[in-house]
Amino acid sequence: MTAHDKPFHSMPFHDRLLAETQRERQSLLTVPIIQDALAGRIAGDDYIAFLTQAFHHVRHTVPLLMACGGRLPARLEWLRTAVGDYIEEEMGHHEWILDDLVACGADRAQVAQSQPSEATELMIAYAYDTIARGNPVGFFGMVLVLEGTSVALATRAAETIETSLGLPRNAFSYLRSHGDLDIEHIGVYERLMNQLDDEDDQHAVVHAAKRFYTLYGDVFRGLREDRNALAEAP
Repeated sequence: MTAHDKPFHSMPFHDRLLAETQRERQSLLTVPIIQDALAGRIAGDDYIAFLTQAFHHVRHTVPLLMACGGRLPARLEWLRTAVGDYIEEEMGHHEWILDDLVACGADRAQVAQSQPSEATELMIAYAYDTIARGNPVGFFGMVLVLEGTSVALATRAAETIETSLGLPRNAFSYLRSHGDLDIEHIGVYERLMNQLDDEDDQHAVVHAAKRFYTLYGDVFRGLREDRNALAEAP
């Protein structure tokens, strides 16, 4: 009997994934600084702190995808092909973030040489650990969290922050591009997840998504502390 023969699995896996992670997703969206951003109540330093942590995790996207693709079993060759497409599209996105930071008045070299916050470092470490020690398919739980959050928030936040802070349009290339780009990505992601027919693979994605919603939420929860630490850095 396959996973889809069971009544609990009667809905497409992507739909079930969203349903089973709804509580964690809502918890992320209620983080105060995210609510402040959508309401236009954040300072320029908050936005710079967000971009700085985005730089630190986005620079690992391609290495993580490569690691994931390398560990996928032969039965998931179709998913490895999709990972190759993701790699091509994600190449160099961390440089966009540095461009945005320069447009905000930040020092490009200082950010590039800085260390990630504790929360960002732990999220990245968990992603590598999921691939290396657990089921590499679990990495797609992180994809759900990061791209799904982008679609839900990126364009709205960019418009509100641009208006409230008076920053130039070229300070928002990362947020705006991901708000638009990831709408297309989510469609691809949904099709890929609905092709997963192994219960262990499905469980790995659900489990990782729940963890990444918490870990990514911690990144946002610590942003105002992180910005103060960056300001005090030598």
